[in-house]
Amino acid sequence: MPRAFFSVYDKTGLVRFAESLAKLGWQLVAVQDTARALRETDLHVMDAATLTDTPAILGGRVTTLHPLVYAGILARDTAEDIAELKGYRVAPIDLVVCNLLPFRETIGRPGVTADEAMEQIDVGGVALLRAAARNFERVITLCDPSDYRRILSILRAGGVVDLETRRQLAAKAFAVTRDYDTAIHAYLLGMDDTEALPDAFSLVLWRIAHIQAANPHQAAALYAHVPDAGPLGGKTLAGPELTFTVAQDLDIGWSAVRNFEEPTVAIVRHGYLTGMATGETVSEALPRAVASDPTSATGGVIAINRTCDQAFVWSMGDLFIQAIAAPEFAPIAREDLIIRRRRCHLLRIESGPDAALRQMYSVRSGVLMQTPDVGDPPQAEWRPATQRKPTRPEEAALRFAWQVVRHVRSNAIVLATANATVGIGSAPNRLDALRLALYRAGDRARGAVLATDNFFEFPDGVEMAGEAGVTAVVQPGGALRDAAIIEAADRRKMAMIMTRARHIRS
Repeated sequence: MPRAFFSVYDKTGLVRFAESLAKLGWQLVAVQDTARALRETDLHVMDAATLTDTPAILGGRVTTLHPLVYAGILARDTAEDIAELKGYRVAPIDLVVCNLLPFRETIGRPGVTADEAMEQIDVGGVALLRAAARNFERVITLCDPSDYRRILSILRAGGVVDLETRRQLAAKAFAVTRDYDTAIHAYLLGMDDTEALPDAFSLVLWRIAHIQAANPHQAAALYAHVPDAGPLGGKTLAGPELTFTVAQDLDIGWSAVRNFEEPTVAIVRHGYLTGMATGETVSEALPRAVASDPTSATGGVIAINRTCDQAFVWSMGDLFIQAIAAPEFAPIAREDLIIRRRRCHLLRIESGPDAALRQMYSVRSGVLMQTPDVGDPPQAEWRPATQRKPTRPEEAALRFAWQVVRHVRSNAIVLATANATVGIGSAPNRLDALRLALYRAGDRARGAVLATDNFFEFPDGVEMAGEAGVTAVVQPGGALRDAAIIEAADRRKMAMIMTRARHIRS
């Protein structure tokens, strides 16, 4: 009589599968909770403790870790191994059905404690899967309820599960234990925030959606740190599936607005922040953000840090937008968007601190990793460097521009007023970035302020900005020619702040 060993947390399809095995003449052996679930349907089940003649101990934490269990699983189909099993009065185990405690789901819950997480680290289940998978030439390993029907169809037909199928099931089991251990490793490393860049780094990502790639000949998918997560940790409320480009743009936009206390709007297209503004309401801020670069705003995405209400929807006018990210959507605004903008993806993302400890970028044969730029470091300054100090309106505008500039791809130039960008430039060199920002600003550059993510190397950038009417600059400083750059600003009666902090974004 073939023997099946059950130890499952996820009991999806369990009873039906076990009933079918029993009808086919299989003997069922199960541990504690699994055995109770099967007996509720009047199935005859042998307790694992009966098999081993040893009760579960330590509150059930030690149940299956016994030589007689693993001898039944690991015995090969040889005369020597079978004879040795008979000497211990142990029957071979031909099928292992096992899935693991929900460690990943547990650590994905808000506010979970370390003790709660540790209690969900499965020991015996991982060992069962590895033992069965190692001996796949004889043992069938089932760790996924979706495979039950496949195996039953073979057994009901009177067939034998072929070697290739058993090998595939074993590979799946090893993938499960690999990802499980990797998740534990990553969690334990993540408990120590001081080790942001460890010598070895474990990462488990779960595919949560197939998405449209940047180009038709490519394939793309969206992955998350937990298997049931939504896009960017949010929830899609309506609209088409995300594309690779739109997902990137939403991430940039949400990262930009989430740190502003005032109602704030960011517009992003193809990886470039094109406009950003604050206001009494997000509906008031949106036209200012669009005005920063109206051409690029069309076809982009919008992120806001307040509820998307009907007033905001009206403020969009006929602007074509591919996606909106917001902490909430008012019901009437959501209905209006669904009816009038069916091709607009609506993504709700809860406000709150960003839990990301690292940024990663794929490169050939590896990954670049760095801690995220979350703002000025403790050693940053806000030091006037010129003879003329910023006026109060200039000060407000400089602080706004400085907060925006770290979200712009380097080399970054932001021209702004106290509540809106009027021109944004990004280019391989700072002068071209400045030319682009001035071109987009046009006459609005006169009286605006300028922020740049890294220092000016020569006075020519300050001179060009001054000639266009820019009245104040904020920059990291630290160039060899700082004195000449300050002198150029003084000649034009410009105010300049040096921060000793840079915000390069690649």
